[in-house]
Amino acid sequence: MNLLRVLATVSSMTLISRILGFVRDLVIARVFGAGLATDAFFVAFKLPNLLRRLFAEGAFSQAFVPILAEYRNRRGDDAARHLVDHVAAALAAALFVVTLAGVIAAPIIITVTAPGFVATPGKFDLTVELLRVTFPYIFFISLTALAGGILNTYSRFSVPAFTPTLLNLSFIGFALLGAPHFDPPVKALAWAVFAGGIAQLALQVPFLARIGLLPRFRLNLRDEGVWRVLRQMAPAVLGVSVGQVSLVINVIFASFLVTGSVSWLYYADRLMEFPVGLLGVALGTILLPSLAKHHADGATRQYSDLLDWGLRLTLLLAVPAAAALALLAVPLVATLFHYGAFGPDDVYATRRAVIAYSIGLVGLVLVKVLAPGFYARQDIRTPVRIAVATLLLTQVMNVIFIWPLQHAGLALAIGLGACFNAALLLRGLLRRAIYSPGAGWPGFLLRLAIAVYAMASVLWLIAGSDASWLAMSAGGRAAQLAGVVVAGAASYFAALWLLGFRVRDFTRRAAD
Repeated sequence: MNLLRVLATVSSMTLISRILGFVRDLVIARVFGAGLATDAFFVAFKLPNLLRRLFAEGAFSQAFVPILAEYRNRRGDDAARHLVDHVAAALAAALFVVTLAGVIAAPIIITVTAPGFVATPGKFDLTVELLRVTFPYIFFISLTALAGGILNTYSRFSVPAFTPTLLNLSFIGFALLGAPHFDPPVKALAWAVFAGGIAQLALQVPFLARIGLLPRFRLNLRDEGVWRVLRQMAPAVLGVSVGQVSLVINVIFASFLVTGSVSWLYYADRLMEFPVGLLGVALGTILLPSLAKHHADGATRQYSDLLDWGLRLTLLLAVPAAAALALLAVPLVATLFHYGAFGPDDVYATRRAVIAYSIGLVGLVLVKVLAPGFYARQDIRTPVRIAVATLLLTQVMNVIFIWPLQHAGLALAIGLGACFNAALLLRGLLRRAIYSPGAGWPGFLLRLAIAVYAMASVLWLIAGSDASWLAMSAGGRAAQLAGVVVAGAASYFAALWLLGFRVRDFTRRAAD
């Protein structure tokens, strides 16, 4: 199986989801704008969405997939099937208790995660009500993550990658058709989360049945594999998801800023998620099963070579994405969100957060690729130590940056913290001789820098002024942005080709 082709498939499915995600945010911005109601919803959705990222893109996959791969490769399919049954039952039982507790304790959760809302009773009460509807999403999406981990281990990558589109479709449908039937209308978004969670789980069921691994939910708390997954998962929550924990803490800081700050950060985060999901999450997803297989087989050279391939591909795609995100911040925000109640001031405020995020985008993507280098080996302690240091540093930077930069300072702290996280992960891999860089890195980096400079020059010349984008019609902005993006991408890949890069240089087969 060609990993580059698999990456293209997974990224294509992710691209569909991200495009629908932008349509969803465009619809939300047009219908609801940026104000008290959207601040309440985004806070109510923040915790369930955090759990989605932790489970679907982080801790659960990192803990479960290597152990499932070990069972499959060393103990056989019957042992793997029993592991799936027991883990599914234990996870479902724990999730039910957590979900029930979350619904009951919603006022306490909002007091802790958005203390600035307490002073505004109407805002606080609405957020609590919305959280009680969205919180069960944790139950459905966590079981969806279990299903996705199983399918990825058995090389069924496209189905889990496509699944998030259902949540976006739910958002779009409820916002356009359901909002008039709710009082206040923003409640439609909360019920969209609930319905989307059910739909995502339901989609996975027939594909699990097709490979004979539909869980039978047989609870056995004495099962060795269940406890191994749990022991791996607890620290992995912190180890691979520091950026997401920081986002929740940022809501606490942002809740004390001017109204709209939470929403501006949300829309900027959505733009940042596009390359992180398309590159980092996709690469991490396809790397983990092969790395786990190489580790199980003792193939240290192949393990290192696969990490080297992942790092080169990450830089080749993430560095130009970061540069383009910064240079095209206003065109992107204006094209996607500048409709209805989302005014010019919202565009410029979101632009500041987008630029701040772009500074740390490469770090955010690299963490998704470097962390599997430890978790495929079932090494938990090293990423945890790095995660704790990163989290502490990020909060120090929050305090430093929030006063001069307001909400943009919170975004900058997350980005710089991710760069620090990635640097320490890389150093750990090098010092333990887990990863040995391949030949040609200085030349690779020089040619990459030249290509990115060429692309940035083209974008700078043809993008036009920020004010001109706000004056255009919606159709004009979309057409202009498409032209600018195509020109930038063409200049970048043309420069890469002239500098000697070829697609065949990045082909690699998955571990058998």
